[in-house]
Amino acid sequence: MHFSNFTLVTQRVSLSIAVIAMVNGTGQTALSNVSAAEPAADALEDPGRPIQVFSTGTSVYAWSPETQGVIFSSISYGIILTLIPSGYLADILGAKQMLGAGLLTSSLLTLFTPLAADLGVTLLIAIRTLQGVAQGMAWTGQFTIWAKWAPPLERSKLTSIAGSGAAFGSFIILCVGGLISQALGWPFIFYIFGGIGCVCCLLWFTVIYDDPRHHPCISAREKDYIVSSLAQQPTSPRRSVPIKAMVRCLPLWAIFTGFFSHFWLCTIIITYLPTYISSVLRVSIRDSGLLSSLPFVAAASCTILGGQLADFLLSRNLLRLITVRKLFSSLGLLLPSLCAVALPFVASSHVTTVILLILIPGTSNLCDSGFIINTLDVAPRYASFLMGMSRGFGLMAGIISSTATGFLISQDSMSGWRHVFFLSAAVNMFGLVFYLTFGQAEIQDWAKERTLTRL
Repeated sequence: MHFSNFTLVTQRVSLSIAVIAMVNGTGQTALSNVSAAEPAADALEDPGRPIQVFSTGTSVYAWSPETQGVIFSSISYGIILTLIPSGYLADILGAKQMLGAGLLTSSLLTLFTPLAADLGVTLLIAIRTLQGVAQGMAWTGQFTIWAKWAPPLERSKLTSIAGSGAAFGSFIILCVGGLISQALGWPFIFYIFGGIGCVCCLLWFTVIYDDPRHHPCISAREKDYIVSSLAQQPTSPRRSVPIKAMVRCLPLWAIFTGFFSHFWLCTIIITYLPTYISSVLRVSIRDSGLLSSLPFVAAASCTILGGQLADFLLSRNLLRLITVRKLFSSLGLLLPSLCAVALPFVASSHVTTVILLILIPGTSNLCDSGFIINTLDVAPRYASFLMGMSRGFGLMAGIISSTATGFLISQDSMSGWRHVFFLSAAVNMFGLVFYLTFGQAEIQDWAKERTLTRL
């Protein structure tokens, strides 16, 4: 699961580091002999087509910040389309097949991305949207698996270890993406990580099983422990979903609001961090990639440590479950907001800027032990379906924040970034207050199993 999250995120974030070379033309001294008039004319006719070609065969495109915002957010459109139906179907068809098919499709589309960019921005947006559909299938199916594999007292630890694959993937792609772009050309970023995804698919279909009862490689003791620890969890063969009860459930809306706030700032950091470092700190694509990767070392570490600490507090009965969820949610929303608000005021100090950028995703990932897994507490029967809805709210925030960021920085770079970070902090604070007010950790009445007696 850790490796699959790693793969999905590298494929999603590949464009964030590649776009610096795709648009700004880093390394223009290597440009082949082309006239200045011809590229400009081509750009006016079709801004989605390449305007220059490097000697390595890679292209440069005339994409405005607004166009880049639409391209970045297009993958979220696709994910939203599949989150709810895939969460429901994963319970019926099996999460292994659902997640594996999504991972394979996303990998193949990643390999096709450079060609799509050459053929036009419209096709690139379409490919990224289809990739989002595939990734939505993969993301959602995970919680169906955890509902059958993760004992209640180990959920925070197991889900945080698996979730840290996303932070680790962001670290790797941003760390080596700039090096790959300079050495081989930006298309190889997509070729390499698309190929890694295909390898991950082979491992996935070989070693993953939907249920511990059918896994041939775990010990009988481990199998009995998992099955017995989940014995009191409500399960039912019925597939009807109590939509009306869910809509009226304030604890669910608290989770959805938390997701919306969390994804708002996280999407900006994942998507625009290389661009922000390149434009504000004035560094090369290689250095931008290396600096952009540092925050995700902290993110991976905080994800794992947060999960370990949350389970420690629960297993020792030091804090109640709802207290743990609200504590980590508060830390994961408040601390990154403070760092984001401080960023515009320390732009002149490169060291302080990098430190704050490291702290934002690191502290944000403490939410993984808060509202991120809260659906497993309040409605384990519908965990996958509700995770799909939760991520849907998060991805709507990602679409809005990506598009809004592109618009704001296109007006004025410095004041635009200041508005971006202030707005992100305000959204986080709203989500935090709402979750602290209405969040719960008890299984809701509509999520409990009901025994039907037939006469």
